[in-house]
Amino acid sequence: MLHPNDHPGLWLETAPQAPQTAPLEGAHSADIAIIGAGYTGLSAALHAAAAGARVVLLEADQIGAGGSGRNVGLVNAGLWLMPEELERRLAPLAGGGDEGPHPLANLLGEAPAAVWALIERHGIDCEARPKGTLHCAPDAAGLAALRARAAQWQARGVAVELLGGEATRARTGSAAFRGALLDPRAGTVQPLAYARGLARAAMAAGAAIHTRSPVQAAERLGDTWRLRTPSGQLSAPRVIWAGNAYGTGPAAAPAKALSVLPYFSFATDPLPEALRATILPGGEGAWNTARILTSWRLDAAGRFIIGSVGWLGRADMALHRAWAARRMAHLYPALAGQPFRHAWFGRIGTTLDALPRLWQPGPGAFGLLGYNGRGIAPGTVLGRVLAEAALGKGALPALAAPARDKLRGARGLGLRAGAAVWHALGRALGARF
Repeated sequence: MLHPNDHPGLWLETAPQAPQTAPLEGAHSADIAIIGAGYTGLSAALHAAAAGARVVLLEADQIGAGGSGRNVGLVNAGLWLMPEELERRLAPLAGGGDEGPHPLANLLGEAPAAVWALIERHGIDCEARPKGTLHCAPDAAGLAALRARAAQWQARGVAVELLGGEATRARTGSAAFRGALLDPRAGTVQPLAYARGLARAAMAAGAAIHTRSPVQAAERLGDTWRLRTPSGQLSAPRVIWAGNAYGTGPAAAPAKALSVLPYFSFATDPLPEALRATILPGGEGAWNTARILTSWRLDAAGRFIIGSVGWLGRADMALHRAWAARRMAHLYPALAGQPFRHAWFGRIGTTLDALPRLWQPGPGAFGLLGYNGRGIAPGTVLGRVLAEAALGKGALPALAAPARDKLRGARGLGLRAGAAVWHALGRALGARF
């Protein structure tokens, strides 16, 4: 049973209705079976079905019930790593030498464009705002990091822009930052609405989606995989696993190889028009360079949404709410005292080297997991890559396999406790962090 706040919160209230689905009943067959109705699985289903494959997708809960319905909605390029570091870590996996850089680096840099193209092509109603994002520096160290990140992207032909203090104040509406990196490739979406839109597009292309159908067992019989759910059975020669940190059943083991980073969000009621016009007036989403970061944005109705690392359990809900209110007032003094009407959180699957993992449980079965907080754009393009591999039209990305993390439990508890202490400490000291 999920905690009462462990749900999509605001996104569940404002997303268009999900397409009608039902549990898998009886015996079925497909060319490609997909497990998980998040961005990766839904993108894979859409692209495989559009290519003519018979696709059946099984989801343990509802469409977007995992991280795809709980995140902030920032559509960013690349991973958290700087471009040079990403390429350095990927190089050994690509073989190095004359083979050139790992193709994943360019793919992830172009990922937001793929999201905007899918939204336009399929008419997905998800409050899409391809207005860019702002990575904001509150101090000299953060500004130096942004300067290095900007130089590395620009050296790769990307038109990111490093903004000075005054320009950042004009873009954010806040005096809290020394500078910001504007990435015009990026933007924001209503994340659950985007997931539901992908599902609707996949079904229109011919894919079958069955919710409330957890895969309880998977076995290879000859050239075919047989998947068993509580009320049905699915046979397919190829299987794409796309549960990420929410993987259950046969996918629970690789999911447990990830360290879990809890991330919460709070949202206000829609702000008055005059007030919302002073906050991120260009429509960007934003986050800062702090180690325990803050993200913030407005939705289409003008609700202010602020988030950070932390779990909204009984022990830490109040302190994270107090921190969010204090932080919101620091960024935008005019919002002081503005009540929060929505609260929710989810789980981010992280890896020690901040790279995704490729899981291959047997012939014809594979999946990707561990997006390290960059699920929307990477999940979309990597779902397409998985579909192409299942169709025999492309290769699987060269990535390491999930490895058991002996300190996973301790690391997860440390992240949760550390965020709680950090947010509580600010209140105790009268600080704004």
